Amino acid sequence: MSADRVHMSEESFPIGSLALVAMKGFEDFANQVDKWLIDFHKENFGTAPDTFILKSRCPRFANGEGKGIIDETVRGKDLYILTDVGNYSVTYPIVGMTNHMSPDDHYQDLKRIICAASGKAKRINVIMPLLYNGRQHKRMVRESLDCAESLRELANLGVENIVTFDAHDARVQNAIPHMGFENGAAYYQFIKAMLKNIPDIKFDKQNMVIVSPDEGAIHRNLFYASIFGLDLGVFYKVRDYSRIENGRNPIKAHEYIGGDVAGKDIIVVDDILSSGESMLDIAYELKRRNARRIFSMVTYPLFTNGVEKFDKCYEDGIIDRVISTNLTYRRPELADREWFIEADMTKYVAKIIDSLNYDESLAGLINPAQRVIDLMERVKKGEEL
Repeated sequence: MSADRVHMSEESFPIGSLALVAMKGFEDFANQVDKWLIDFHKENFGTAPDTFILKSRCPRFANGEGKGIIDETVRGKDLYILTDVGNYSVTYPIVGMTNHMSPDDHYQDLKRIICAASGKAKRINVIMPLLYNGRQHKRMVRESLDCAESLRELANLGVENIVTFDAHDARVQNAIPHMGFENGAAYYQFIKAMLKNIPDIKFDKQNMVIVSPDEGAIHRNLFYASIFGLDLGVFYKVRDYSRIENGRNPIKAHEYIGGDVAGKDIIVVDDILSSGESMLDIAYELKRRNARRIFSMVTYPLFTNGVEKFDKCYEDGIIDRVISTNLTYRRPELADREWFIEADMTKYVAKIIDSLNYDESLAGLINPAQRVIDLMERVKKGEEL
């Protein structure tokens, strides 16, 4: 049994037989999670099924209407539905045209599969790393509260637990006080990926500063600053409130508050890299202050405007690496980029599912502080990661 495996007590029993459903566009990730769960099962019991994934589909009629079908029994199953609502590469035909699936389309298909379970599953759980409409979490003017409403809808459909990662604002769970809401993070996986790919990186006060890209991301960056005893700097956004572009007030400038960054490596942590404009603006500002290397850690690498600007910034020495996860769809060209490092999250998700299936505590998994500390101790001892 691996050293970081979640151990189950002899008295623990599963809630029900484990079963997974992989929604369209998230099959590769789900297959890797399935392999880890099979390994866990073999470690515990000496044997395991060939797969925990049930056959399912969401076919469409010619006019675009859809339905959800589960082709195997779910009776008595502890069902985990894995979905990536951000995968815009998935398409479907509609009246002779090809339509790319939006987050709304993925969310509708998720509800269809939940309804297809028809109340026969022992329990329904949703693994939704990129939280549907997570950025629309609070009301500023007379506007919809899409994320809270979708969570309430899932609760009404019978979902008992939802697992997400690095929610834009985890306080949205207040909309569902009686439903399980687990908000994981990639802190451990980010550091492990950096240590493997950047062997000369030093997490000490003389060589590194943590910089938050805005006030909303302070808690993400404060985690690393606290763990490693590093200084924390913060950028704040000066917005133009006289106009709206792409649904928000455009940013006029980024202003920095913090200590000297000259000659030091910088880590900037955020949840979503959308167009990347803000991240690059910050990188230029830090380079203007003579920062040495700049590493960006983002949970969701959307790159909505492509990767060309990042290519140029890498060539110009402005940004050194972007470390991200495989929790959502990544542009295929990222695999060929020297500046892009991927942190695999499949084993982590498998551990969470395994623990939930046995109704075990997730405290050690959701809060990775001790795991990061142990990782750094292994590095000091020269152990292989």
